[in-house]
Amino acid sequence: MSRIPVVAVVGRPNVGKSTLVNRIVGHKAAVVDEQSGVTRDRREFDAEWAGVEFRLIDTGGWEARPDKGIPAGIRSQTEVALGLADMAILVTDSTTDVSDDDLGIARLLQKSGLPYVLVANKVDSPRQQHNYDHLWSLGLGQPFPLSALHGRGTGDFLDAVLAEIPDIDEDDPDRVPLASLAIMGRPNVGKSTLLNKLAGEERVIVSEIPGTTRDPVNVVVDLDGEPFEVVDTAGIKRRTKMSDDVEFYSTLRARDVLWQSDVALLVVDGTRGASHQEQRLAEEIVKSGTGLVILLNKWDIIDEMQRDFTEDSVADRLAFVSWAPVLRLSAETGSRIHRLPKAIRMVLEHRRFRVSTGEVNRKMREWQEMHPPPVRKGKRPRIIYSVQADVNPPTFLLYIRGGSVGEDYLRYIEGKLRAEYDFSGTPIRVVAKRRER
Repeated sequence: MSRIPVVAVVGRPNVGKSTLVNRIVGHKAAVVDEQSGVTRDRREFDAEWAGVEFRLIDTGGWEARPDKGIPAGIRSQTEVALGLADMAILVTDSTTDVSDDDLGIARLLQKSGLPYVLVANKVDSPRQQHNYDHLWSLGLGQPFPLSALHGRGTGDFLDAVLAEIPDIDEDDPDRVPLASLAIMGRPNVGKSTLLNKLAGEERVIVSEIPGTTRDPVNVVVDLDGEPFEVVDTAGIKRRTKMSDDVEFYSTLRARDVLWQSDVALLVVDGTRGASHQEQRLAEEIVKSGTGLVILLNKWDIIDEMQRDFTEDSVADRLAFVSWAPVLRLSAETGSRIHRLPKAIRMVLEHRRFRVSTGEVNRKMREWQEMHPPPVRKGKRPRIIYSVQADVNPPTFLLYIRGGSVGEDYLRYIEGKLRAEYDFSGTPIRVVAKRRER
């Protein structure tokens, strides 16, 4: 497989690292806000320039003397990113004086021995072209002026980046896309702990403070010898519960990840049970067509009474996804996590299952005779032809003549399909289409 070089984007808080990442990637992939500390974990994005592919790692703001907790975790994540990278981009703010944080990360970069490009960001107009001479004091040579916000100078900058990254082979035509798993759930239910356990390293910052994860964080993990891309998302909140723009855009990105994933791992806090919020999340998962595995986390620290309450709440709130497998585990200790790969593979297999057109039509005739569609507006509709039109998720088209069928009849057909075939773990789409003579 061709090796894709890795480029770490580093710098102190609020110098425009995520804005530059968005500029390079070509869309708003990373959450950007005027407040500092929005990016907390390291997050990877695929990028391309002049036909050369590379992987960007966006990092949180590095601080020379961080407090304990989240700032210290951000610093650790940045240093890990440099250890994984082939080269680095050090982003500085041309409009402010050099700080201890700038000097500290410059020394760290020199110790790493990585090739690098020093960026003087926020040079937004020609009048500011020479206002960054103070950045020479970092001892890293010529600063590269640009405006990540407006795009000024980014083309020449990317040419400079390509000159520093290692030579790579052409694209490998045999590269197979990995199945993607989205870890979903309310804030602070153990999503990041689960990702760290699966990855075998402290890949994301874990804190008791809800909302620690802002951006989706993706990592390739090996589950029983098979690689998967796992994405830890920000906790999805109701819009009325969002306190600022950062939470709003974090939630949007989490939803984007869901719609692009193959399987969602819905994490439920076993100490609290399933609530209306899990119900809304499961509805969104079904709407996206993504596969579903429900994980009851913290199972090792709750008593029998709480276990009964949690299972009852899942049966009540999530009855409409009773087809999804439910696993009881502990992300903290790793207890029962070995059952997860088998459940994921089962869901992926069921999402790809296809029924032949002849068999679909035979079954539809049988089910229609058993329970004809109800009369609507004086007409009884009839299914004249049916076909499985797609997989991932399984999608069935019913061609109707003589009227229209309601959602209740489509649910009846879905129930019959599930009873006849094993579609555990995946939504099914049943779509009715009118077909006149």
